[in-house]
Parts: sequence; C-alpha cells; structure tokens
Amino acid sequence: MSDIKSFEDLNCWKMARKLRNDISRLLKTFPDHEKFELIAQMRRASRSVTHNIAEGYGRFHHKENIQFCRTSRGSLHELLDQFITAFDEGYIDQEVLDKYKKQVYDCLAVLNGYINYLKRASN
Repeated sequence: MSDIKSFEDLNCWKMARKLRNDISRLLKTFPDHEKFELIAQMRRASRSVTHNIAEGYGRFHHKENIQFCRTSRGSLHELLDQFITAFDEGYIDQEVLDKYKKQVYDCLAVLNGYINYLKRASN
C-alpha cells in the first residue's frame, strides 16, 4: 500500500470506475421511459461506489474510511438488484446479467479486501 498516493491508485476504485463506465454505456440501450427511473437509479448507484471510496480515502482516518467503503459496498449490492430488475424487465439478457453480476462480485471482493486492510491498520 506504500505506493498508494491517491484514491485513484486503489484497485477497488479502479474496478468500480470500470464498472461505472460500463454501466454508463449499457444504460444508453435502455428504453427512454426508464430515464427518470431505473436509468437514474443505476447511474446514481454506480457513481456512489467510486464517490464514497474517494471520499473515505480523503478522510485520513481508517474508521471513517471504512464507513464510506461500507456505503460503497451497499451501492454495489443495490446495483445487483437493479441488474436483476433490468433482466426481469427484458432490458438485458441472461448473458449480460451474468457478466455484470460477476463484475459486481469482483468489485465487492476487492473492496472487502481493502476494508479488511483498513481494519488491520486501525488496530
């Protein structure tokens, strides 16, 4: 972790950024009537993941950082439900759902690793 100089160096942030950008492209394929519903919710949730990792990093206190990372983790779970909703509504197929579920679970695994690191560092 010694080569971490900014939240931009964190693997959990990098992975969440890729997910956010992938979601942004996907949302362009959703129907217009979802613009203020599912599209807006997914956009906010995907942005919340990276925003909270960045804000937590900027707090410089491990316990505060952990709390912001937990909020990011919650947003990742929210995205899982939103992908299932998109599947149920017929906006994405099973293959796309599985792809994004894997991406979300990969982000969760790395974020959980970062949270565990912060817990150890705060003790």
